Amino acid sequence: MSVEFEQLPLAPAYRKVAAAITERIVSRALREGERLPPETELARQLGVNRSTVREALRELECSGLLERRPGSKRMTVSRPTHGEVAREVSRALALHDVTFLEVWQALSHFEPPIAEVAARERSAADLERLARAHSLFGTENRATDQAVHHTAEFFRALGAAAHNQVLALVHEPLIQLLEPSLRDMIDQVPQARSRIAAAQRRILEAIGARDSEAARAWMARHIRDFRKGYELAGIELGHRIA
Repeated sequence: MSVEFEQLPLAPAYRKVAAAITERIVSRALREGERLPPETELARQLGVNRSTVREALRELECSGLLERRPGSKRMTVSRPTHGEVAREVSRALALHDVTFLEVWQALSHFEPPIAEVAARERSAADLERLARAHSLFGTENRATDQAVHHTAEFFRALGAAAHNQVLALVHEPLIQLLEPSLRDMIDQVPQARSRIAAAQRRILEAIGARDSEAARAWMARHIRDFRKGYELAGIELGHRIA
């Protein structure tokens, strides 16, 4: 009996052009800041219509790999920010029906070690950013959205203080998924603000003193407290995150 093969999918031409340009960027043949040739020249080199090239460039611009700088008609190679990369991951996780419990468990695994590394590696500028996020959380206690923003900013500042790009990229999608539940918790649990502020202060003190053990321990306690907050707010941990 002969083996039968399925037909290969036919990808649109602009996707093939986008893949060819992406390969050059990922391999560093094209580096950040370099300008691509004009659309007509790209079309000639790739053997496609200019409209095909334009569609491919538009897709790569949306993904953060290219940007059009002010005053220039040509695309420049750029690098997606951590936030842009994380948004795609967060969206994918949401589409896979991740639950509040799964996000909380992941935070429990990742955040204490990040705090530990941050205590060892932080700079004076990192400490200032953390202190600012903590201070702004405390002064804007009437605006829930601002409280959520500055809580998330404290986590992001902590990730940056670790000076490890992998750790920063790992926890950013979790922070984005955490924000909706934080909003509900802060709205519905009166003591949530004071407990978050107290935990941030302890973590900040530990990182300022370069006490990695204390930073890890206080972050672990802080994350455990989130679960208590979910329960008090009536947030079902088994529910998927929209």
